[in-house]
Amino acid sequence: MTRYRTGLLFVGLAVLWGGSFPAIEVGLESFPPVLFAAARYDLAGVLLLAYAVFAADRWRPTRADAGALLAGGVFLVAGNSLLFLGQQYTTGSLAAVIYSLVPLLTTGFAWALLAGESNSLLGLVGILVGLAGVVVIARPDPGNLFAAGVVGKTLVALAAVSVALGSVLIRRWDSTLPDSAFTAWAMVIGAGILHASSLVAGESVAAVRFDPAGLVALAYIAVFATAIAFVIYFFLLGAYGPLETNLVSYAVPLVATLIGWALLGERVTVWTGLGFLLILGGFVLLKRRELRAELRRARTQGV
Repeated sequence: MTRYRTGLLFVGLAVLWGGSFPAIEVGLESFPPVLFAAARYDLAGVLLLAYAVFAADRWRPTRADAGALLAGGVFLVAGNSLLFLGQQYTTGSLAAVIYSLVPLLTTGFAWALLAGESNSLLGLVGILVGLAGVVVIARPDPGNLFAAGVVGKTLVALAAVSVALGSVLIRRWDSTLPDSAFTAWAMVIGAGILHASSLVAGESVAAVRFDPAGLVALAYIAVFATAIAFVIYFFLLGAYGPLETNLVSYAVPLVATLIGWALLGERVTVWTGLGFLLILGGFVLLKRRELRAELRRARTQGV
């Protein structure tokens, strides 16, 4: 793969994922939040499953895949609906910055739940620095901890926790399905859980406003930011491994911020920027050895 093509794929993935946060913000004007999340995974799951049928070596799950699929459906997909709930009370750009905790939290959960995962005091400091970044962004008022803005940011942070925990549980229970097939089935399972949750929450299809902006937002996050983006992600993951590929998580907030500013008139505060730098700094502390190794490899190969 040429460097030019690789660069385009990384940029494309960052743009697709970064655009999902403003798209959710727009779509929430037309859809109840949990139903919106369910519809996203309905469409994306069907599209990815169709892709897996034609592209994967095996697309049908077996009983051995059940534990990992359930973890994916509950934590990666259904738990991610907390992002939709949180974005009712905060902007897409802020949500994207907080959500960039996922790689940091994933490593923390791996330390706790996976055998053979090493840790260090400096790595623990990195996790704490990243969490401090979220506190800086949320800036909770002790006298009003349940203000809408604080609740929204907390829900987004809990979505990041759920996705990170799900990623580790999947590794713990393992699955022999190819990535595309596994993700498709996890989305189908998660969508079913979300539809049930939507009913319990009293949401109704009658509350949906079928306006062009909402439908475009749904189509974007389901088709482009989920189905197509995950195909690109799996391709890069196979070619470059998880460390390099997941660095895209730190380009996503920048894209989301630019789109939010250009299309929705959102402003970014100094506190948001400082919080993002703390989250990024925490990740660098946590992954310092792996990042140094990647830099040495890049210099050796003349990249």
